[in-house]
Amino acid sequence: MTPINESIDTYLQTNLERYIAETVRLCAQPSISARGEGVRECADLVAELFTQHGLQVQKFETPGNPVIVGRLSGRSPRTLLFYNHYDVQPPEPLEEWTTPPFEPTIRDGMLFARGVGDDKGELTARLAAMDAVRAAHSGELPCGVVYVAEGEEEVGSHNIAAFVREHIDLLKCNGAVWEGGGVDEEGGTGTTLGLRGVLNVELEVQLMTMDAHSGGAHIFPSSVWRLIRALVSIKDEHERILIPGFYDQVKPPTELDLQLLDAQPDHEARMREMLGIREFVNGLTGKDLGRAVFNPTCNIQGFTAGYQGPGSKTIVPARASAKVDFRLVPDQDPVDILAKLRRHLDSQGFTDVTVTKKGAMWPFKASADDPFIAMAKRIGEELYQQPYRINPLGGGSSPEYAFAGPLGNIPIIDAGVGYFNGRGHAPDENIRLADFLQGSQYLARILNEFASLG
Repeated sequence: MTPINESIDTYLQTNLERYIAETVRLCAQPSISARGEGVRECADLVAELFTQHGLQVQKFETPGNPVIVGRLSGRSPRTLLFYNHYDVQPPEPLEEWTTPPFEPTIRDGMLFARGVGDDKGELTARLAAMDAVRAAHSGELPCGVVYVAEGEEEVGSHNIAAFVREHIDLLKCNGAVWEGGGVDEEGGTGTTLGLRGVLNVELEVQLMTMDAHSGGAHIFPSSVWRLIRALVSIKDEHERILIPGFYDQVKPPTELDLQLLDAQPDHEARMREMLGIREFVNGLTGKDLGRAVFNPTCNIQGFTAGYQGPGSKTIVPARASAKVDFRLVPDQDPVDILAKLRRHLDSQGFTDVTVTKKGAMWPFKASADDPFIAMAKRIGEELYQQPYRINPLGGGSSPEYAFAGPLGNIPIIDAGVGYFNGRGHAPDENIRLADFLQGSQYLARILNEFASLG
């Protein structure tokens, strides 16, 4: 181990309790963006933490929740950006928490709280990493840093893309460390090169002004059946999406993408057991399960119509609605897909089906052979003593696209403090304290060497 890394590790081990205490303080502040609970108070707390760690802090108002930016120059003009969000998922169902979600609790070497893994613990770990590198270099960073914390990630990051476009000079950087990442089941780490885009819409049909007695179902139009038929027109039983032109811009995986996917751990048995799955979509199994992430999807999140209480209520519902998401692969555009969806419904005679856009993100995918990826791989394998897994595309969506393109197609990696069973978005969300320390060490090593890539 180099003297610099020894100094970094000593600093982090010595000050671990301080950073855990900061994480506890941050997690104790509710910040539920879905209902606006405590979000602005948490934004102020993040700004306070950034200031306490020596960053030059600015708070920016948006049409939604504030964005907090902290900057600090280094010896090199190269700059590394850290992206996090301070908002969290709703904690319900509360009865499934062992201890209250906003009363952080340490037990069995783990810290339990809503948002501790996703991703307030990551935010404080990144501040710890910066402090350790500064201490190892007599108070100066080898490269500049930009910390960005937004408050709308858990509700779709509706304002972050416009914020980035309006503040390009402030956010200018040569690479970014995204939220997420951490330790896999084998005890190693890795990164995902990109994520799919998403289009969220709500489809609605209202054929009457009020519910009617189902004794008149022979003459009253059913909004429910109408919407079901519209949905059936969108996708067939083999998962093929029937919207004309839907697949026109789909960029297929490269040979390297397929090799990277095939090298991922096999989670088929675990997914079957955990979710009670008897058969995956289209009977997929083995390596084909991993490769299917390059298939765009159409998913019904929820369907609302009529009476949902106990017993029965004999009505013909006046209204029916469905929440639908399309996961999009490179190079699909959610704006284009929305327009094609509307044209498809009209061409099939469903002009009475309204389509309301609820949110959109674009797909993003970095290059596997970027020097930043190679550096993260080398450092990760040295520290964790396990193979570094590179996943070419994740199934979810994220505002990575909002940063990568406008900032000059910068490379982005994951580097976090979570682990494979940290119960993110679920009751008893947690991180392991040992992972917090090791993740901070990993982040510090990346920050320490980033200037050398220039």
